[in-house]
Parts: sequence; C-alpha cells; structure tokens
Amino acid sequence: RHLSFTLAARELNLSQAAVSQQIRNLEQNLGVELFHRAHRAVRLSSHGREYQHTVSTILRQLASATADLTAPTDRPRLNIATDQSIATMWLMQRLPRFQQLYPEVAVRLVASDDERDCLADDIQVSIIHGNGDWPGFHADLLFEEEVFPVCSPDYLTNKRPLESVSDLVALDLLELEDNRWDWMNWRSWLSGNGVDLPAGHKSFQINSYPLLIEAAKNRQGLALGWRYLVDDALAAGELVRPVAQSLRTAFGYYFVWPRQADATAMTLAFRDWANSELTAPNTP
Repeated sequence: RHLSFTLAARELNLSQAAVSQQIRNLEQNLGVELFHRAHRAVRLSSHGREYQHTVSTILRQLASATADLTAPTDRPRLNIATDQSIATMWLMQRLPRFQQLYPEVAVRLVASDDERDCLADDIQVSIIHGNGDWPGFHADLLFEEEVFPVCSPDYLTNKRPLESVSDLVALDLLELEDNRWDWMNWRSWLSGNGVDLPAGHKSFQINSYPLLIEAAKNRQGLALGWRYLVDDALAAGELVRPVAQSLRTAFGYYFVWPRQADATAMTLAFRDWANSELTAPNTP
C-alpha cells in the first residue's frame, strides 16, 4: 500500500530492516518476487499486485470481524432454537412480527433436528417436540400434538371416493424417514384409528418433513399433517384433509429453557408472543 518499507515499518512500529526481512521470507516461501527493488524505491511485481488485491480484502474482512466481536453493545440478544419443521413451516413467516414488536432485540435462530443443538448452552429458549420432560430444563406447552392426513386438492381426482380410513391404505402414503421414536408414522396413525397397515406396504420415504409436505402439495400422495404446521397450507387451499379423523397423542411442542437460569424478560416475551400467534391469522 505504501510502496515503502520505511513507511510500513513506521505504521507497524517495527524497524525497516525487520519489515524488509519479513518480505524476503515471504517471497522465499511463496517462490515468487513480490517487489521489484530499485535504488531507494520499490514497486509491486505482477505477482505482488495480484497478491495484494486478495490479501487486502481478507485483512479488511478480518478487521471488520474483529471490530464486530469487540464492539461494546447493550442491545439485548435472543438465541432461539427449534427443529426444521417448526422453523420452516411456522416460525419463519411469523418472526418478522416479533421483530417489529421488539426492534431493539438481536435475534439468532438455530434450526436443527438434533435435540442437542436445541438444548445447547448458548440457547436461551427452544421450541422442541417431546413429552415435556427434559431434565435440567423448564418446559411450557406451546401446543398439543394432533395429526391427520393431508393431500393436494387434485390428488384424489379420478380416484375412488374415500368411504373410511381403511381406504387410505390403497393410496400413496408419504412416509417421514426419521430417527425419532416418538414421531408419528402411518402405521401408528392407522393403528390408532383401528386400521392395520399391511406388512411390506410400499411408501415414498423422505427424510425432511418440510419436503414431505411439499411432495403432498405436488400431488405425490398423502402425508401426515401436524396441526399448526400445516394450518397455513390448509387455509391457502394448497392442502385438504381427505378424511375427518385425527389422532391426538401425549406429545407436543414445548418452550424449553435452562432450569438453572431464570427466564429472562425477553424469553418470556417471546413465549407469550408465540402463544398469541397460535390464534392470530398469518397475514403480512
């Protein structure tokens, strides 16, 4: 930048000889000449000019990152965690309303289906699926689990009318491939409604619930829909309920925060806001 070892040394509080030696060491390590040296003057070589462009950008980014980390701030921060389903299908489209109510709060959202990520030390409040029992954590119920079949309005076109839940077995059942033992699948749902799913029944398996619901919207079959997660799609006419039956379980989605720390005012504000959103229409 200075095209002067002397000026560079002055800026760095080093000797001119030290800077000159470091440049020579760098050139030896790189195997290229960075400067053309003349009497009492230096100029960048083509290699040096190219290297300067890249290094200057990196150094500016490093300086900015350091300033961000060390800058004092009194702005409150709220670290929220939840699974991919809640984040994608319920929280993200509503979160701007929370930020409008609390513009002074810096929100960080972690979306992960690994419960360990949602209960990490730096998370102030999480929304996760379970039975309400997490040792070392407070848990307040957000909503109970209610599950029912959903599909595209066009999926059942040209198919035999459904007369009972047992007729679902003959259709394309979209199944979530998941490691969670407590997550509802078609066999459990049908059994809870008095229907046995034949052994070896073929289904289309997807390991992402949001993608599973997208498949249902695209007329690829029937999916199990969780109340609140699919309510927006039902209201928009993207999905319909082909049968009236649903199944409630002992599980649900809970607000969870560490027991050793009292809930902050911001944690409680977020909990109260999310509860209010369950009955509020999802309008921009």
